[in-house]
Amino acid sequence: MLYHVSMHISIPDSVAPARVEEIKAAEKERAAEIQRAGKWPHLWRVTGQYANISIFNVESHDELHALLSSLPLFPFMSVTVTPLAQHPSAI
Repeated sequence: MLYHVSMHISIPDSVAPARVEEIKAAEKERAAEIQRAGKWPHLWRVTGQYANISIFNVESHDELHALLSSLPLFPFMSVTVTPLAQHPSAI
């Protein structure tokens, strides 16, 4: 199943800068793992925002939730998920 996922990140100023860097490094590593597994085939940065737009290719809503919630930045994310279906005019 394909999903369009929009993620906006907002880390509170109360989180220590060193901790933010640790979280970002862990996020990069986890995102790479998911991409190498073929579950996250497209990842784009949204220009001018701390946000991304992604396409996930997973077996179920539950699998997508598990992957998203495994991201170290998940506690700081606002996530919008749109399930996708084949368009009848797509070639």
